Amino acid sequence: MKQLIFITHALILLMTSCTPLIPTSIQVYPNASSVEIWTQIVEPQATAVNVVETVEDPKSEKATAVPNVIEVEGRISEILSQPTNSSITVNLISAETADVYIEYGLSSGDYSNKTETHQLIAGMPVDILLEGLKSETRYYYRIRDSEDAGPEHTFITQRQPGSTFTFAVQGDSHPERVKNQFDPELYTTTLQSIASDQPDLFFTIGDDFSVDNLKVVNAETVTSLYVAQRLWLSQIGAPVFLVNGNHEQASLVNLDGTADNVAVWAQNARNSYFPQPAPDSFYSGNTEPVEFIGLLRDYYSFTWGDALFVVIDPYWHSPQTVDNQFGAARDQKKNRDLWNVTLGDAQYQWFKQTLETSNSKYKFVFTHHILGTGRGGIEDANQFEWGDSAGLTSHRPGWDKTIHQIMADNGVTVFFQGHDHIFARQELDGVIYQTLPEPANPYYTYENQEAYKSGEIFPNSGHVRVTVSPNGVTVDYVRSYLDRSDEVAYSYSIP
Repeated sequence: MKQLIFITHALILLMTSCTPLIPTSIQVYPNASSVEIWTQIVEPQATAVNVVETVEDPKSEKATAVPNVIEVEGRISEILSQPTNSSITVNLISAETADVYIEYGLSSGDYSNKTETHQLIAGMPVDILLEGLKSETRYYYRIRDSEDAGPEHTFITQRQPGSTFTFAVQGDSHPERVKNQFDPELYTTTLQSIASDQPDLFFTIGDDFSVDNLKVVNAETVTSLYVAQRLWLSQIGAPVFLVNGNHEQASLVNLDGTADNVAVWAQNARNSYFPQPAPDSFYSGNTEPVEFIGLLRDYYSFTWGDALFVVIDPYWHSPQTVDNQFGAARDQKKNRDLWNVTLGDAQYQWFKQTLETSNSKYKFVFTHHILGTGRGGIEDANQFEWGDSAGLTSHRPGWDKTIHQIMADNGVTVFFQGHDHIFARQELDGVIYQTLPEPANPYYTYENQEAYKSGEIFPNSGHVRVTVSPNGVTVDYVRSYLDRSDEVAYSYSIP
């Protein structure tokens, strides 16, 4: 393959032009004068990710960052998604038009199978399905065209009960908060730390695609956020699962009956560049289509080994703004009635049934935050539909239990949340509430520490690694630094 550099702005341009263009000096987003990237062509053998130079906008304390230059499969970016017991999806974007196929097999360097040839149009994502695979089997694959082959990568299909495996969880990355809560070099370090463990699965917890700082909001600028984050997350090498955050603005209240609004742009970009599970024989989830989007793929569940994984989302189901209203002053939040923040009847009943009918030994639940807003862990777990059983009858007819009670009654092992930018482990009624740190905060701060009245609390930055085995679950807080090696700052086990 020709060795080309895959960069965000080039892809944005290529969405509207088939001419491969790699400028020497570019603006990452057309509306964001706060960032200028000076690119360079790297040698073909280069594999390192070079970090971005950023210049803060004098009108804002925030700036946005993407990788400066990155060698991605020579010219192709890939994301793994939607693994099952017999298939996996490989989502590809090329920096130029190309005809490619994927060859794969059961041992490194031995590729006994290949897909049909697919045409990649410059800048446009394409899903290639590898199917007919064996359960709990490691495969090795690479991308080919008529000239050459890309590097080899690997994945594993669904684990069977009794197997040992790891998965990784990342907190709010906020790449728009450069020199505030985000350092590009530290983010690269954290992602490479995750990749080195070769986790079966990788979860983000939301606030990875913030549209709130865009000066011009349209389909192109919103999509550019997803293209930029894709450059970071393509380093993981494991299937990527997304949790919807408040700063994504992918929410019910932003719909206006047309295709031209931020919620539609955000969700369509999300599902195009990071394909998420739709309900089928392997995944359970949201079956209600939305106009101009189709299936949202915002909440879903599946089993892997001895574990059930459940992702839930209030933002697409609440009749009022959950946290910050797009385009409005943040002080308007005080006017909300948080009984109007909800998973909605359909998601609630699905969530309840999913947990009650699962025979999995371990159960993991993921959402951006309790109720999608507020601060704290178990401190908020007794509020509104999450935990106020006394108010449930009048505000949620047909609901017989709060969300927390459903989790407690059905043996949820760990509830993962973000939003608060701090590592905090707490426990309530047998359910561990695990708040996630930021992955790239260079100041290693205790964000929102005052909201946590109990538990084991540690500062930023890093990720959480979870090992599931027949004998129990181990949760490690792997801290990453700019000036020294990673360390396991805290670890706990669950029988």
